[in-house]
Amino acid sequence: MITYLFVGLFVLMSGYFVYFEAVLRPDVINNPYNSRQETFAERVVRGNILASDGTVLARTNVAEDGTETREYPYGNLFAHVVGYSTMGRTGIESLANFSLLTSNAFIGERISRELQEEKNMGDSVVTTLDLNLQQTAYDALGNQKGAVVVLEVKTGRVLAMVSKPDYDPNRMEEDWELLTREDESESVLYNRASQGLYAPGSTFKIITLLEYMREKKNYEAFTFDCTGGLTRGDYTISCYNKTVHGEEDLQEAFAKSCNGAFASIGLSLDKGAFTSTCEGLLFNSELPVAIPYSKSSFAMGSGAGEPEQMMTAIGQGKTVVSPLHMAMIVSSIGNQGMLMRPYFLDSVETYTGGRVKTYRPSAYKSLMSEEEAEILKEYMREVVVLGTGRGLNDLGFPVAGKTGTAEYSSDKTKSHAWFAGFSDTGSEDDIAVCVVVEEMGSSSEYSVPIARKIFAAWNSGR
Repeated sequence: MITYLFVGLFVLMSGYFVYFEAVLRPDVINNPYNSRQETFAERVVRGNILASDGTVLARTNVAEDGTETREYPYGNLFAHVVGYSTMGRTGIESLANFSLLTSNAFIGERISRELQEEKNMGDSVVTTLDLNLQQTAYDALGNQKGAVVVLEVKTGRVLAMVSKPDYDPNRMEEDWELLTREDESESVLYNRASQGLYAPGSTFKIITLLEYMREKKNYEAFTFDCTGGLTRGDYTISCYNKTVHGEEDLQEAFAKSCNGAFASIGLSLDKGAFTSTCEGLLFNSELPVAIPYSKSSFAMGSGAGEPEQMMTAIGQGKTVVSPLHMAMIVSSIGNQGMLMRPYFLDSVETYTGGRVKTYRPSAYKSLMSEEEAEILKEYMREVVVLGTGRGLNDLGFPVAGKTGTAEYSSDKTKSHAWFAGFSDTGSEDDIAVCVVVEEMGSSSEYSVPIARKIFAAWNSGR
């Protein structure tokens, strides 16, 4: 009996070692706290990072004396998403560190180099990043603070990720003291696309609408006579610029982004059910992404009073969300309710181009039913056709989206401009786009034109 026990333990241990080597080893070695990475760097020249078309985004130049310098040919353009590998590691430089410091070159070449005490050439990683879309998003955001995220709806491939203000990763050592002088949330090193948390403004009405549909089977019978806002007691929610929308049904209220109508909806919702819906959409939860991010927060509790209910329903108050998270939510709507895991790496190659590993799309989970996603899509189309997103209505293909103007201080003249939506062509390469422009007021004036340029660039490159 004891013999069988020891044999069983041996088999289990052997199995674990095989599992570790096959599955866990890269993640353990890639941990930034693992000092073994430094020994890899002593034997391997760090590999290249490539855009999806093979364009070099990061490479290591080796001088005659053996000195290695990491170069980023596009400078600031990919700063936050590609990251840097001096003064620490961030972005894809951190995510793909194990692959970049591993050489799968021809074994004869590796042995020859080691015998000559020369370093082997590290593998290259081919990213999901689209050079044209990244450049378009970067240029469109201009000198404004904010973030842009572009995902492929059906796969979760991250096609573009821009955060501003930015920095030049080629100058990390020279500029380090200056770059790290500011508070973290104000630093140019801070990736606003994944780590920035903003009041979502009217983009959150997508979620309020979803909850209202789930609670009210006769939701299509909703009507509201908008006089420019809604008052309960001594608290008033005003529509943008105090616009009087008049008599509206639910679809019109959503398309026009009527705060009064959605504040009234907020008062009718079950607080516990609303919380459950938000948490089902990954608020207060971990996100299935491999880069550093900040958790989005839905904080309306069971004891919330009417003012908080009204504010929460229109995306104000304590609710905050990252641009990446909002892009994930709208991408799931465009994908029949199914959220695909966002990913940044398409493949790993040897430095001569031989394929080592390929990454495949993977579904995370369904955030809503197909029927719910289809209804939300229909409402989001109306925003573009008749509502606040009309600036996207003449692109030559359908777009579904939601705009948002989010106040972020007691000064109600200060706000962030949002857009979140997706191309709705039914093709396999449809994209989701999320734009946040900080401190710039109306979404129609600032975020929608940026989204327009991205959708146009996507369509022209198909």
